Amino acid sequence: MSWRELLPPWLVIIAGLTGIVLLCVSTKDVPVTPFRTKYGIVVDAGPSRTILFIYQWTTTKANKTGVIRECSSCPVQGPGVSNYSDSPQTVGKSLEPCLNWAQKEIPAEQHSQTPLYLGATTSKRQMNLTHHLAALTVALKSSPFDFQGAKILSSPDKEAFDWVAVNYVLENFFKYDWRGQLVPSGKGMAGVLSVGGTSIQLTSKVEENQAPEEGVRLQLYGQMHNVYTRHCPCHGTDQLRSRLLSMLIQDQRSAKTVSNPCWPLTYSREVQWQSVHTGPCALSDDALDIPGAEEVFNITGSSNPTACIRLVQSLLNSSSSCSFFKHSLSSVFKPLRTRFLVISEAMDFMRETVPSPDLGQAVNRLCGMSIKELVKESQKSLDTLVDYCIVSAFIFHLSTKGYTFDFDGSIWTAFQKKMGDTSSGWTLGYLLSLTNTIPQDSPSFLKGIEPGVWSLLLIVFVMLLTGSFMRISYRVMVKENSFNNRNSSVFDDN
Repeated sequence: MSWRELLPPWLVIIAGLTGIVLLCVSTKDVPVTPFRTKYGIVVDAGPSRTILFIYQWTTTKANKTGVIRECSSCPVQGPGVSNYSDSPQTVGKSLEPCLNWAQKEIPAEQHSQTPLYLGATTSKRQMNLTHHLAALTVALKSSPFDFQGAKILSSPDKEAFDWVAVNYVLENFFKYDWRGQLVPSGKGMAGVLSVGGTSIQLTSKVEENQAPEEGVRLQLYGQMHNVYTRHCPCHGTDQLRSRLLSMLIQDQRSAKTVSNPCWPLTYSREVQWQSVHTGPCALSDDALDIPGAEEVFNITGSSNPTACIRLVQSLLNSSSSCSFFKHSLSSVFKPLRTRFLVISEAMDFMRETVPSPDLGQAVNRLCGMSIKELVKESQKSLDTLVDYCIVSAFIFHLSTKGYTFDFDGSIWTAFQKKMGDTSSGWTLGYLLSLTNTIPQDSPSFLKGIEPGVWSLLLIVFVMLLTGSFMRISYRVMVKENSFNNRNSSVFDDN
């Protein structure tokens, strides 16, 4: 047997030996970088609406807490969860369009790694949400995301997470230096004054030795924060209006047409006495000739900012339901040493329409606006707009008691831009606190060899392939020559 016939087997042997060498070559673990972007989903199941929020952050954390950069949302069609009392299963189906939207927004390879949380906010007056949350849980568990469970947030928790969101957006926890690295901001924490319909909430950070039992403790960016919320009933927008009208009617009890300095000129509304003088927030009766429950009064606006501010001050000075408004600088909770950001539709309207660095001047201008000016500046109903003067006068009254509010329009504009038009502040704060429990991705590893060894093996394989190709080419040429020789011999014989 010639050497040419032995060449193919030898090539096979060499290839096998090369494979064995590869198995014996020392390797090292090469880290594979995990996803640079993480996603998280929070479903805000509120009493009047349900919204699905997608938050996005980088894998880099700041002292174990995430740094969220972007947010998008999907409002769920239909009313809030408490309105599905007759068919709680329907509330789960209402989530399907937003869940499908989320699957398109988040890369498919990250679906199983995206935590999904459900938070429900409710009040004591509303029904039990157990069945509704069960239906929502079934829908969320069937999604491709990593469902982490449902939770009904108490009012202190919700207000604390709102506080986290505000201070996060205002960069009070940290800031970026000129190199783009995270460093402590060095600024104090802002408080949050939230004005609702029936009450207001004053949320701020308290010192460790002053933290009450009902406060909320949050670990954020390597520091512990004790957050406490003071609730003040009877001072929300609706209650302020009712109590103020009740005072006006009692002061002008002999007249059927009552002048209201906090409403614009030519605006009027018929009010039944029992609608403004009922419940625990009603003013005490200091006269025997109080109006009858069914008696109706015509309240007419007189647009007098000075008289309105004086009236609101008189109303609040006679109130004892919010004793913390009267705290001095030596107060245990020291609310007067905190700057507060006010979350209120009335204050939003005032910042946009009558911007002024002086709160008193802005209140005077707002309370002096005509009906035409109010309607021109907003699409809201006139019945809503006319109450903005009362709320702004209330905030101004607090400022005279030593409370400091951030009324800078640029700060508020930046805050709204970062939060978005439909964002629920508590969902951002909630997810930020939960990022402490989300483990940071560890890099996976692949087996690798040294570059020099890899180059040598590559050369060996190239030589084997080249030799095999040359061998095949040689065999083809030999066969062609043999065929040509046979043909030549046939023609010679002929």
